[in-house]
Amino acid sequence: MDMEICGIDEAGRGPLAGPVTAASVILPKGFVHPLLRDSKKLSASQRKKMYSVIKDSAIAVGTGWVWPDEIDRINIHRASLLAMQRAYKNMCHKAGLCEKEIMVLVDGKWIPEGIDNCTAVIKGDSLHPPIMAASIVAKYLRDIWMEGYSLLCPNYGFEKHKGYPTQSHREAIVRYGRSPIHRHSFAGPASPSP
Repeated sequence: MDMEICGIDEAGRGPLAGPVTAASVILPKGFVHPLLRDSKKLSASQRKKMYSVIKDSAIAVGTGWVWPDEIDRINIHRASLLAMQRAYKNMCHKAGLCEKEIMVLVDGKWIPEGIDNCTAVIKGDSLHPPIMAASIVAKYLRDIWMEGYSLLCPNYGFEKHKGYPTQSHREAIVRYGRSPIHRHSFAGPASPSP
């Protein structure tokens, strides 16, 4: 029996606020779609469309979340790997899959602990369709979560920048202080990258 191929990717390493979110996706063999690519190369409306396509078409999808207090405790690198591990375990649990029948491709240089048959692929979100799909799911769901949270804390503009370190976001932190979802131990990159 052929092994299923699973892609895993995360969204939210760079923001000053909010969770880091990962997704784990197994696509049907031979799955193609003209919009399937790295989530950063899609508009918000294209990501929304592809999220629906992936949810309807995928063999299995799982998500993993690591929250700001956890990020502060263990650092963003470990939090990203933990989110990936949680996404994979969530997918396997929901789909009832035997992990030994899955070949796992993870975007980046590092492999999360506790995942068998796993390979790290630098720029995998531009090379492998299952990783592309995972990048879309993770980015879409994290963005939706940040938009929802903006209703609770409207002063920060989370619905616009999704927690990334834009000038307006930094100015809001200076003016209002940090919200409950800000990462207190994380300064973030010097330039914005939403």
